[in-house]
Amino acid sequence: MQTIRIATRSSVQARTQASAVASALELAHSGLRTELVFVDTAGDKNTETPIHLMGGQGVFVKEVQRAVLDDRADIAVHSAKDLPSELADGLMIAAFTERRTPNDALVGCALNQIPHGGTVATGSVRRQAQLRAVRPDLRFVELRGNIHTRLSKVPENGALVMAVAALEIVGLTNHIAETLDLDLAVPMVGQGCVAVEARRGDKDIHEVLSAIDHEATRRAVETERAFLRELGAGCSLPIAAHVSPDGIFRAFMAEGETVVQVSGSMEDTTEHKLMGVAVARECKRRLEHGH
Repeated sequence: MQTIRIATRSSVQARTQASAVASALELAHSGLRTELVFVDTAGDKNTETPIHLMGGQGVFVKEVQRAVLDDRADIAVHSAKDLPSELADGLMIAAFTERRTPNDALVGCALNQIPHGGTVATGSVRRQAQLRAVRPDLRFVELRGNIHTRLSKVPENGALVMAVAALEIVGLTNHIAETLDLDLAVPMVGQGCVAVEARRGDKDIHEVLSAIDHEATRRAVETERAFLRELGAGCSLPIAAHVSPDGIFRAFMAEGETVVQVSGSMEDTTEHKLMGVAVARECKRRLEHGH
């Protein structure tokens, strides 16, 4: 009887989504067993420093990936939005699970209920830039910690921003005051999707994971990740990209007061990653020209 060891962070959200992957694998493969291998990451150990000051993407994944590379686990389960555009040497994304709701949401007050000069809590420079574009009067404060910690920090007469998918995973969507439209707040690359990594040469594991790989989600997230990769690992600007099920590609970039947002229909082509590259280049061009 085969046992698949699943590396994951130990937070409630990470543990719950890893358990969902485990259940899906056991359901798809009769006789398969799974066990969770818990790993603490740099992002878990340091809950005070803003994520973008710790290096941004990667702070929640490197130690989890190391568990697989060191053969302490067979696969690694991550929120896809936490994965850098360049994969770790020796690993590949063997499955993208079907995407949950990708939108951001406000907890506390809806956007039009926040008084002039009100406070929004979020540690994301992307979310700050997007909300500032429609409400330049808002004041922003940092927000770190696990889901329950964050939910306890709703500013008085204000709001905090969270991913709907994170609240769905732990059954706390009743806290949502407003789900933000995709055109107002383009989600982070991969938001709402769980990515499962495995060692590159581990064909038996790849075959097991193919049962939970969602083709439409893979196509969408690979397109978004191609957008991110084209901008480069050194890009520290607020950026976002999302491909919705109707084939609409939305992208966002900001620098200072200049905000660029583009949207258009995905072409029906197998070269979907090229679309991500093209949109990234268009965003950079518009940003350079100040519109």
